[in-house]
Amino acid sequence: MTTVVPIAVAAVLGYGALVGLAHRRGRGWRAWRALCWAAGVTVAALGPVADHMDFRAHMIGHVLLGMLAPLLLVLAAPVTLALRALPVAAARRVSAVLRSRAVTAGTHPVVTAVLTVGGLWVLYRTGLYAASMRHPTVLLLVHAHVFLAGWLFTHSLVGPDPAPHRAGLPVRAAVLVLAVAAHDVLAKTLYARPPAGVDPGGAAVGAQVMYYGGAPVEIALFVLLGAEWFRRQGLPDQHRPLNGRRCPPPRPASGSPAEFWSPAPRPSSRTPRRSSRAARTQACRTSSS
Repeated sequence: MTTVVPIAVAAVLGYGALVGLAHRRGRGWRAWRALCWAAGVTVAALGPVADHMDFRAHMIGHVLLGMLAPLLLVLAAPVTLALRALPVAAARRVSAVLRSRAVTAGTHPVVTAVLTVGGLWVLYRTGLYAASMRHPTVLLLVHAHVFLAGWLFTHSLVGPDPAPHRAGLPVRAAVLVLAVAAHDVLAKTLYARPPAGVDPGGAAVGAQVMYYGGAPVEIALFVLLGAEWFRRQGLPDQHRPLNGRRCPPPRPASGSPAEFWSPAPRPSSRTPRRSSRAARTQACRTSSS
């Protein structure tokens, strides 16, 4: 608790400072995003507090720290806020980091899904959970991994922050479906076969918290992906805005079916002028005849 509170206070104050800088530069910021950040930091701080020797409370902390808090923080769009508030040179350096190969590889949905869901399988299906209950340092590392992996996973799927190399929508949707399935299967295995050192009654309740408590966050991720897909269906690809302007439709290729359905060109009202040489030639032919 003594470690979490200073970090949470610093995160809230830092976000507030960026909001103030953005307003000074004449770039407003929506209040509900700031509320999402404050709520996300609060939930993330409550996660380790709820986690102790009771497996049921541990699962509540898992849902708060690894699922709900990352979703709220992603919706707060901290990277977008930083790009608005920072000077141009610093914003360009942040953009360069976002376009780097390391960030691109580390934020791919497949990689983040393996980190978050695969990490949970390692935690509960090995002796790592029992070791974390005995050693505070191991428990701290587990909390950090659950939080950061959940944040990266949520960012790789949805969110308003810039992601220059974000995977396509079908890939993200498929990864989300598989990750949710793996998460739910893990919860069922915990119900049937508790981890080492956990009593069956506590394991049953904790597994239900993991299964049903994480469902609202999973549904919210599906809704956000569906909303993105719906927005993309509003305009065809060739008419999608580019830099704020509507792109003109491409001309059909010669001989394509679209060419025959396109309207014929309107005849010009002007009569084309003949050259003086052609006019004189025509006049000579008329006089000779």
